[in-house]
Amino acid sequence: MHEISIEAEFCAAHALVIAGRREAVHGHNFRVTVTAGADRLDGDGLVCDFHALEALLGRVLAPMRDADLNAVAPFDRVNPSAERIAERIGEGVRDGLSAAGGAERGLRVVSVRVTEAPGCAATFRPRAGTNGGER
Repeated sequence: MHEISIEAEFCAAHALVIAGRREAVHGHNFRVTVTAGADRLDGDGLVCDFHALEALLGRVLAPMRDADLNAVAPFDRVNPSAERIAERIGEGVRDGLSAAGGAERGLRVVSVRVTEAPGCAATFRPRAGTNGGER
């Protein structure tokens, strides 16, 4: 398998509920690293065009940019933790890769890492055989 990774950053605010207590709303510059892999390279010798993957990630991140995540689906129903943010990004990228027809080469999301603050990161790795995650 071959893998490629891309990185992006977005600003957003959130307030987590931890141990039953809601913390104050605060913001982060979230850093995101998406790694995609494929069993076979395409006809051009690529896992996926970096620019196409960047554009896909941009579309997934668009609703979260400069937003209060607690008001953005699905975080209006679930705690907007870095772990859940990574999972949501993974699901969105997975769906985009599937729509682009990469399944025949085994193109999939390998991992999504979200860094909330220096030294604080969460990584989502979809379960094997789910083409990038479970719903």
